[in-house]
Amino acid sequence: MPYQSDVTQFLNQLKQQKPTLEEEQRKGRSLLWDKQPIDLEERAEQQESRVKQTSYVYYQNF
Repeated sequence: MPYQSDVTQFLNQLKQQKPTLEEEQRKGRSLLWDKQPIDLEERAEQQESRVKQTSYVYYQNF
């Protein structure tokens, strides 16, 4: 048997204890990182409805 580091042994043991681990990781990744396609019309409406930022944001004329 070839050498396996402690980390590799730990990961292999963890995968044996939790066979669904990789699937759970994929679901978590898709939840946080995978994005839906952008609707260009909706995006244009959102851009039009934004309030314009002043040129110097730290000065507000009350």
